[in-house]
Amino acid sequence: MTQTHSDDLNRLGGSAALARVADTLAKADDGELFIEQSQSESFVFDDGRLRSASFDESGGFGLRAVSGETAAYAHSSDLSLDALKRASQTCSSILGGPRSASIDVSPAATSRKLYGSDNPVEAMGFAAKVNLLEEVDKFTRSLDPRVKQVSASLGMSYQAVTIARADGSIYRDIRPLVRFGVSAVTENNKTSGQGSHGFGGRGAPLSYITEDNWQAAAREAVRQALVGLDAAPAPAGEMDVLLGPGWPGILLHEAIGHGLEGDFNRKGTSAFAGLMGQRIASEDVTVVDDGTIPDRRGSISIDDEGTSPNCTTLIEKGILVGFMQDRMNARLSGVRPTGNGRRESYAHVPLPRMTNTYMLNGNRHPDEILASMKNGLYAKSFGGGQVDITSGKFVFTCTEAYIIENGKIMQPVKGAILIGAGAVALKQIAMVGNDMALDPGIGTCGKAGQGVPVGVGQPSLRINNLTVGGTAT
Repeated sequence: MTQTHSDDLNRLGGSAALARVADTLAKADDGELFIEQSQSESFVFDDGRLRSASFDESGGFGLRAVSGETAAYAHSSDLSLDALKRASQTCSSILGGPRSASIDVSPAATSRKLYGSDNPVEAMGFAAKVNLLEEVDKFTRSLDPRVKQVSASLGMSYQAVTIARADGSIYRDIRPLVRFGVSAVTENNKTSGQGSHGFGGRGAPLSYITEDNWQAAAREAVRQALVGLDAAPAPAGEMDVLLGPGWPGILLHEAIGHGLEGDFNRKGTSAFAGLMGQRIASEDVTVVDDGTIPDRRGSISIDDEGTSPNCTTLIEKGILVGFMQDRMNARLSGVRPTGNGRRESYAHVPLPRMTNTYMLNGNRHPDEILASMKNGLYAKSFGGGQVDITSGKFVFTCTEAYIIENGKIMQPVKGAILIGAGAVALKQIAMVGNDMALDPGIGTCGKAGQGVPVGVGQPSLRINNLTVGGTAT
């Protein structure tokens, strides 16, 4: 990508563009001009051959003007002053009357950088990427003769953003992103098993795609798939559940995290609305959203409104103490923005979104938690799930789970589904481990049709009396 931040703003007219933004927002409570240039590339090597390869290069701007609870938004892939003028006219016609409050103060500028600016797309040539995935395929198949199918994927992207506000303030960020994944299917004479593993983040591209890293991912995918060959149908009923550390935090993200975003609480549609300052979990539970961890997938040097991210405490020792806020919902709620205003691209409006959301360590060793459980289910990894934000009800599928008997992990099971409600499950957390881990850097969060990269994490957790759906007769 040869385009620079300065080039982007100059193509829109430079000082003339800034004057147009100021004029558009003169009657608004808030707003900004968001300019983006991006590249992305993805490869999928499946069934012994390159199944797909894609490259995309795009750019454009979005102009937003906010008045009260109304947000006027116009965007274009045409980086020109004429296009900006048309967008300005559209926003002005929607807003109409005088502003309802003084325009918010622009975010404080920051020089903090949480990741480098190397373009992952350019870090390796096309042939090298294809050869890598072919090598991954061969290595994964060599691990066990029962491996019958392998799929390996590699995705890289690079996003350069410029944010201009009414007072002439300008904020810039360059965001690299890498994601690698491998999955395996095993078969014997009776059944089949599936497993997958991946990793990624915003660090130096070639620091991720090392032989040690991808071979470890392949071994983990095959291990999971082999476990599936011995898995019995999962039992159903109400039981105590031990959640493993790391990626199982996706349940925390979905069932609880979304309910702690500012827009849902301001509108009263979250299961946590109206509970600020109240106890919603045991004193062992502390949950934060932290967009400041270097090189992590969910981290951002600035959010998509120009605000620096924070480590925002959401639940402190069981007490609800905070929500994740963008600028609009923070202003309407009378609080400060937390740096959680995020958007998928220039064609989308910012919304309060999670970054890296995780539960802090407790004081229990995971072996102690396991030994405390006479019977139950150990859920080591999760696949897909569904959550209703208003009620907090969730349904999650376990991709790797085991029966617990007399404090020991026993038979692997398949088809286990965890069913519950986030606000209720929080109160059912009985023990919190001291082995907190973040996920390997693979998560993408969807909200209002937008996807953004995120991180999750947690220590081992014992949740009592959780409903488990299964297929055992």
